[in-house]
Amino acid sequence: MQKRIYTALILVLALTVLLTGCGGSTSTVEFDEDASFETLVSQAEGATVTFYGWGGNEDNNKWIDTVLAPTVKEKYGITLKRMPMDIEEVMSKLFNEKQANLEKGTIDMIWINGENFFTAKENNLLFGPVTPYLPNFEKYVDGEAEDIRLDYGYPTDGYESPYGRCQFVLINDQAHTPEQPLNTSEFLEYAKKYKGKVTYPALPDFTGRTFVINTIYDIVGYEQFIDMEPDKETVKKAIEPALEYLRELNQYLWNEGKTFPATLAQMDQMFADGELVMSMSCYPYTIASQIENGIYPETAVSFQFENGMTADTDYIGVAANSPNKQAALVVMNEILSPEMQAARYEDVKIVPVLDFNKLSDAERDLFDSVDIGKGIIPLEELNENKLPQLSAKLIPIVEEIWLEEVVGK
Repeated sequence: MQKRIYTALILVLALTVLLTGCGGSTSTVEFDEDASFETLVSQAEGATVTFYGWGGNEDNNKWIDTVLAPTVKEKYGITLKRMPMDIEEVMSKLFNEKQANLEKGTIDMIWINGENFFTAKENNLLFGPVTPYLPNFEKYVDGEAEDIRLDYGYPTDGYESPYGRCQFVLINDQAHTPEQPLNTSEFLEYAKKYKGKVTYPALPDFTGRTFVINTIYDIVGYEQFIDMEPDKETVKKAIEPALEYLRELNQYLWNEGKTFPATLAQMDQMFADGELVMSMSCYPYTIASQIENGIYPETAVSFQFENGMTADTDYIGVAANSPNKQAALVVMNEILSPEMQAARYEDVKIVPVLDFNKLSDAERDLFDSVDIGKGIIPLEELNENKLPQLSAKLIPIVEEIWLEEVVGK
């Protein structure tokens, strides 16, 4: 999952970093904007493609290394090289290479979304549009769906291809805390009952930020934020009732809201150790993996607020100065195949991005045959309970206000 936009100061400092290559073969053929997919496939053979992105999900890392990479090697002769790196570092690297006028850079594919996509696209750091080159996008994806067409309220314009779907869920252990709060009022009572054993990750952690956004939505609604200008005073006035709630909640949280877990991984460990009675996730089905791996108890379950919770999509983009655009596009197309989406659904528990109405019976069976595991909310319920993500323009403002108005208050 993705983090906050780099500030101008950090970006300027990043320019002092030495540019280094990643090795591997690069294409010697200039990219032809009119190329057919068949031409891309022929030009991609023998290339080494770098795939930069968050490396904190070991199941996803394993899927890339043992399923996706061998598939594109066998089918297309492409070597896929996974490059685990936090998105802040990836953004810094992209800006570095642009400032250095590096025509052939070191980054091909990027796992990206939200405010980082907004920043990358606004600064011409991405190649595109990419989706017109992907036959599987046309064949299997609903390009008009809101969570495909918009990324945190910002038009994708085909500059990123969907990777997997996300939706926020809360998680607790039914054996110890049978209550499932259905709104922020009930959540406050839950925190009071289990005082000191409830919390959320500190912003700008993606999951912690998403919890705060869902709290805001439940208290003041989401509609007013759809077209809201990124003005701090306007945002602060709109979310003030939610800020009051979060300040009241602090006294019942772990460490009384003076500090928060730095990451979701830390919060998950605290939940597993019994220090907390709950956790949360932006990936609604990874609870099944956590139970399978013995991190969560067998009695862990996920739940949501009754008025809905935010849903969004993870994407893949291509760096503007990628030296292997042809091969990157071929890999991205393969990721959108029913076989790869079903394999990732089973192995990583990531909700697919394909439109099931576009699948054949045999392709649909690939997904229906997957036993996703325990603790999950049925996909139909998730789809009925989706809310749009907050605009990428507003997220840095909300994070800044939270730091000023909530932490330790």
